[in-house]
Amino acid sequence: MTATYTFDVFSSLDGFGAAGGDWTGYWGKQGPELLDHRLAQYSQDQRMVFGANTYRAFTQLLAANTEEGVHDPWVTRMRHLPATVVSTSLDGPLDWPDATVASGDAVDVVARLKEESDVPLRSHGSLSMNRALMAAGLVDRVQVTIFPVITGRTGLDAIFEGAEDFDLELIEHRTLDGRTQELVYRPSLHA
Repeated sequence: MTATYTFDVFSSLDGFGAAGGDWTGYWGKQGPELLDHRLAQYSQDQRMVFGANTYRAFTQLLAANTEEGVHDPWVTRMRHLPATVVSTSLDGPLDWPDATVASGDAVDVVARLKEESDVPLRSHGSLSMNRALMAAGLVDRVQVTIFPVITGRTGLDAIFEGAEDFDLELIEHRTLDGRTQELVYRPSLHA
């Protein structure tokens, strides 16, 4: 059986994965329902998959930052899940409790992981890697958590910039804390 691969990403309404300026983590819109839901999702057995840049960003952020949200229980749980970091530039050992480096093309690495893994695979962030995996048909679920903000002037990391065209089938949705939307889609290349 092939493991399910979920591309999990936070987004502003206008499609940015982060923002500069005076925005804080979660764009300042986190609430208890969102945080509890995230912890429940990351409490399940799964393997994380990161690109090298996202791995570096996470480890730097966790090591250097005391900002509220950086050390939320779901983030701590994510850090203690087994992880594969896809990279041609990193060598082990990694500053992650149970992480390994898989050298090579992300499409090949994830295709192999999907065949070999006994648990679902999840990637939080890793935008360019996940755009390539979507184009290769390896992403089973796109989970977008949309925060109620527009970051037109300060938006960073356009999530789907340069992506192929996809049709999306909505398979789950929920509202968290009365304001944040979580949408889970099954993507298919638009023919």
